[in-house]
Amino acid sequence: MKLNHLNLTVTDVAAARDFLQKYFGLKVAGERGNAFAALFDDDGLVLTLMKGTEVRYPKTFHIGFGQESEEKVNEINRRLKDDGFDVAPPQRSHAWTFYVEAPGGFTVEVLA
Repeated sequence: MKLNHLNLTVTDVAAARDFLQKYFGLKVAGERGNAFAALFDDDGLVLTLMKGTEVRYPKTFHIGFGQESEEKVNEINRRLKDDGFDVAPPQRSHAWTFYVEAPGGFTVEVLA
């Protein structure tokens, strides 16, 4: 058994969708304006985004995208920084990792 579906409530479905497509390669399976989007990855995960007006995740809540190498983590960090996101450099913790606040109100961890 494996987790294969996750729904996130976000303040801006289109911005969150674009972010996940651009930086993490998710593909759109379907959408309804700025109210809903279904995305998927190459391993069968389905991530749905639903519009909410009051999005408040707990401080430690996040989703993670594991990468094949530290170089890939560094590359994504650079791309985000170049595009204006406020991201700290990756650091050694439980992995080579960093966090970024995604459009729509949730946090993403990138790690290898």
